[in-house]
Amino acid sequence: MYSKYVCLICGYEYDPELGDDENYIEAGIAFEDLPDDWACPLCGAGKEEFEEI
Repeated sequence: MYSKYVCLICGYEYDPELGDDENYIEAGIAFEDLPDDWACPLCGAGKEEFEEI
C-alpha cells in the first residue's frame, strides 16, 4: 500500500492507486518514484510542496 501526499499550496491529493492522468503518471507509482520535475496538476507546485498524509 502506498502513502498519499497532499499539496500544501492547493490541497490536491496525489493517490498512487489512481496516478495522475494529467501528467501521464500511471496508477501504482509511489510519490517517491515520481520524476523530480513532476508538478501538482492543479497549481504547478513542485514535489517539495507536498506532505505525506
